[in-house]
Amino acid sequence: MNIANIRRSRKISKVEAKELSLDHITIYKESRLDTCSELKPSVSLDCNRNQEDFVRNCPCQIKTLCMALSLMFCAALIWLGYLPLECISGIATRQVSASTSNTTEVLEVFQVYQPVSTTGGADSACNDEILLMDHVFAYSYGKPFVGYYNPPKCNFDTVRINLTVTSRGRQYDRLAIMYLGDAEVFRTSTAEPTTNGIVWTYIKEMSQYNALWKERQKLIFDLGNLISDVYTGSFNATLTAVFSQRGTTIRTADMILPISACKSASNASSALIVPSDNVEIAYRLPSNTARAIVSISACGQSTEEFWWSNVFSPDTESFVNTVGELYGYSPFREIQLYIDGLLAGVIWPFPIIFTGGVSPGFWRPIVGIDAFDLRQPEIDISPFLPLLTDGREHCFEIKIVGLEIQANGTARLSDSVGSYWVVTGNIFLYLEGDASYSRTDQWKKVPQITAPTPQFTITRLLTKDETGVNDTLSYSVVAERTLSITSTQFTWHQSLKYSNSGLLNQQGLSQANHQLTSGKISAAEIGVNGSTDDLAFEYPLFVNTTYGITDTELTINAHMDRGLDIAATGVTGISTYTLTSGPSRLHTRQWGSAFYHSVTGGGSTSAGDTTDVFESIAEQSYHRNVRAINASVVSDTDVRPQTTSLQAIQDVLLSPGRDSVKSIIGRGPGGKN
Repeated sequence: MNIANIRRSRKISKVEAKELSLDHITIYKESRLDTCSELKPSVSLDCNRNQEDFVRNCPCQIKTLCMALSLMFCAALIWLGYLPLECISGIATRQVSASTSNTTEVLEVFQVYQPVSTTGGADSACNDEILLMDHVFAYSYGKPFVGYYNPPKCNFDTVRINLTVTSRGRQYDRLAIMYLGDAEVFRTSTAEPTTNGIVWTYIKEMSQYNALWKERQKLIFDLGNLISDVYTGSFNATLTAVFSQRGTTIRTADMILPISACKSASNASSALIVPSDNVEIAYRLPSNTARAIVSISACGQSTEEFWWSNVFSPDTESFVNTVGELYGYSPFREIQLYIDGLLAGVIWPFPIIFTGGVSPGFWRPIVGIDAFDLRQPEIDISPFLPLLTDGREHCFEIKIVGLEIQANGTARLSDSVGSYWVVTGNIFLYLEGDASYSRTDQWKKVPQITAPTPQFTITRLLTKDETGVNDTLSYSVVAERTLSITSTQFTWHQSLKYSNSGLLNQQGLSQANHQLTSGKISAAEIGVNGSTDDLAFEYPLFVNTTYGITDTELTINAHMDRGLDIAATGVTGISTYTLTSGPSRLHTRQWGSAFYHSVTGGGSTSAGDTTDVFESIAEQSYHRNVRAINASVVSDTDVRPQTTSLQAIQDVLLSPGRDSVKSIIGRGPGGKN
C-alpha cells in the first residue's frame, strides 16, 4: 500500500482506548499538513483553510500587522488556549522565510533541576577553579578530547563542574561521556541547535568521585559528532571545576574501580557496547573493604533508543510495507549485575528521551528529564564482601536483556537485545582498618540469594482491515520481580513492578505507549549499630505519535506525559542516583504537545508546548514550574532570568528538510539520511 495515498481519518474508540488505559488520548490518521485540530481537537477555529486565509481571517484581525507583532500576538493566543500550536508554525514558515529578522539572540536551553552552587564556604581555605576543557567538537566521532587534570594544591572536600556549550546550525542530539581515567563520571547529551544558535550550562555535584579527583588523571570527554553540508552544527564546550573546602561530614568512597573497556591508555572512550562487547572485568578487592556499591550507567541508542516503544520480535514485520521493520525484544528491559556468575542486583531503567526524541518541538528550550545528566542507579553489593575480600580476583559482569516469546506463547527473559546500549559501571569501595572478614569455608562466604523467576503477563493482537492488510497491533507487558541477598552483616532487597500497554494503528503510522515502572529497594547493615537505606521510585510515561506522509512532505503530531519520582531515606555517601546525600525527595513531571513539518528539499518547522514541574527536598528544597511554547518561555516560577527572543517563537531551518521520520527522531517510517 502506498502511504502517500492515505487520506482517511479515524479515532480509537473509547472501548479500545480504555482497554489500553489510553482513554484520554485521541489518535489520528491524517496526511494533511495544516490540520491544526490534530494538536488541539477541542479548538473550534476552522483550520482547514490554507495559511494565507488563516493570516487574513485570524480572529485577532492581524492582516496589517508586521511579522513581529503577528507572531507575538498569536503566541499570546496560544498561551491562553485560543489557538492551537501549529497554526503559528504556518504563519512563521510563510512570513519569516520571506523576511529578514533583525535579532541574532542565542536561545538559552536548560534542564529543570535543583541548582548546584559553585561558591565555596565563607571561611573556605580552598576555593580554586580549574579549566578542564575548552574544545570544539566538530567532526569528532571516534576523536574524543584528551587532556590531563592535576589536583589543586589546597585541601578540598567538594568538587562541582560547570559544562557550558554553544552551537549554531543544524545537528542531531549527541551523547557525551566524561571519564577520569577509565571511570565514567558524567554522562550527558546535547541539545539540537538552531540557525541563530543555542547555549546551555549544567552544573553538577562531583564530590562522590573525590577518590579520583585527589590524583592526577587523564581526562577524556567523548562527544561523537559528524559534520556535513546538511548537518553543520559543531559543539563548542567549556568545562571547569571548582574545588572548595566546606567542612562537610559526608563520607565519600576511598577507592573507585571502573567496570569499563579501560581504553584511556589509547586515548579512547571506555564505554562498552552491548550486546557486541563482553561487559566483564575482574578485580581483587582490599581485605578491609567495609561497604561496596556498584553504579551502572546505561542508555539505549539506535534500535534501542526508544526501547520502551519496541514490540515483540515476532511482530516486527507487521507493517513493513508502510513504516518498515519495527524494533523488537518487547518494550521491557532489565540491566543485570553478576558477581562470579551470581545475580547481585537488577535495574529497570528510566526511559530517557533525548532532545531529538519523539518530536523536536518538545525540547526547546526545556530539555527532557535528566537529558543533561543521566542518573546512574546503584546496587549495594556489600552482602558479597565475605566472598570478595578473600584475596582472589572476582568477576563483575553487566548484561542487558529484554523479552522473547516462547513456543507456548508466554514470555521469558531474552539472551540479548537489539543494537545497542552504551554501558559502564563503577565500584565504590569504603575501607575500614578492622573490616577484614574471617577466613571460613567458601560456602559461608557466598551470600544467600533468593531470586525467583520474574513473572510476565503479556498480550499480543494483530488485526487486519477490510482488505486483509495489517492495520492495528496492540500489545502489553506486566512484570514483577523480587530479589533478596543476605549475608551475616548485610542485606539487599528489591521489589519491582512494570507495565506497558502499546498500540500501533493506521498501519503503523500512529503509536501510543503507556508505561509505568516502580520499585522499592532496601540496603541494610545488620547489627546494633546497623543502618538501613530505603529507596522508592516511580517512572510514569505516556507517548503518542502520529505521522503524516506524502511524496514530498511529512508531519509529526506528538503528545507526551512523563515523570520521575524518587524518595530516599538515606544513602551511603553521595548517590549517583539521587544526586545528593542523606534523605531526599524528588518529584518532576513533563507534559505537552508538539508538531513537526518538513518538506523534502525545502525547509522544516517545529512547534511545541511543554510544561515542566519540579519539586525537590534534599539539603534544600526547590520548586519550579515552567512552561514554554514554540521555544519561548511563557511562564516560570524560577526567579533567575531566562533568555527569550522573537526569533525563538518559531525556529525555521533554512537547510533542506529531512525526507523521513526516522531521519528526524531515530524511529518510525523511512530511512536515515
